[in-house]
Amino acid sequence: MTTFEQHIPVLIREAIDALNIRQGGIYVDATLGRAGHALQIAKKIGESGTLIGFDRDPRAIELGREVFGGDDRVKLIHSEFSRMADMLYEQAGIDQVDGVLMDLGVSSPQLDQAERGFSFMRDGELDMRMDTSKGESAAQWLARVEERDLMMALFDLGEEKFARRIARAIVATREETKIESTLQLAAIIADATPKKDKNKHPATRSFQAIRLHVNQELSQVSNALPQAVQLLNEGGRLAVISFHSLEDRIVKRFMRELSTPNLPPKNIPVTEDAYLTPLKLLSRAIKPSKHEVQENPRSRSSVLRIAERTAVPYTAPVVGGSLGGQHAR
Repeated sequence: MTTFEQHIPVLIREAIDALNIRQGGIYVDATLGRAGHALQIAKKIGESGTLIGFDRDPRAIELGREVFGGDDRVKLIHSEFSRMADMLYEQAGIDQVDGVLMDLGVSSPQLDQAERGFSFMRDGELDMRMDTSKGESAAQWLARVEERDLMMALFDLGEEKFARRIARAIVATREETKIESTLQLAAIIADATPKKDKNKHPATRSFQAIRLHVNQELSQVSNALPQAVQLLNEGGRLAVISFHSLEDRIVKRFMRELSTPNLPPKNIPVTEDAYLTPLKLLSRAIKPSKHEVQENPRSRSSVLRIAERTAVPYTAPVVGGSLGGQHAR
């Protein structure tokens, strides 16, 4: 049994059901990770179906190639999913799909490998980059960031109420010595936290905030969601799994906005077309069962939201060149 087969992804049954997969369809797993969801999608698309897997982490792409081998139905693309539309067209000649799945946040392998620097439970290099081939590491950012900017990041992205104290402690420490390891940073944060939560490590929120900043995760989600909607065929599904309130808030608001009619003020006549929207919500937020949480504690904060594409035209906003060219429809 391979690592992939042993790994059980969060909300796997619910997520696969949400995509309403049909044989011969084209589906995108925007966050490949250990390929757990992708494997289940591949089982359902039939011999003529297509699966495109994205991941910004080169290790995830390498692992995906191992599990899928020479399966010509599957194409793996090393890229941020915020470039989904351009990369699909450039590398696969695809501008319409039947389903998009996003499993947001850090993956289990990234957390479990100490050298990646995501976890405050194991000592490792303070990196935190999902794509280790480019960009600024957490250690590099913490070495130069202004105290006020760090405080704002900890407060806004980590919802850390002791953000000011922690930022001050980090800046004071770096003046004496380099901050290069995860346990070193976790100790600085713990010492700067006057009131501890017995159910949560004091570094939890700060590590989340630093990771979100280093990888620009919230802007990635905000840029990817409109592209997914534009790519979907009529009847296609968008399924998004979030793990914390900041991500889920973006997804919830986006789906709600595109599924709510933009009606004029009362007493102004409107046609039936005014009630049509690009998305249709299919259910309320879906959370893991008690059994799943018991089997996989990391699933406890996960939320799945599902929407279906309608026939109403939709053009995603252009961000950084995305959706440019002839394939923007």
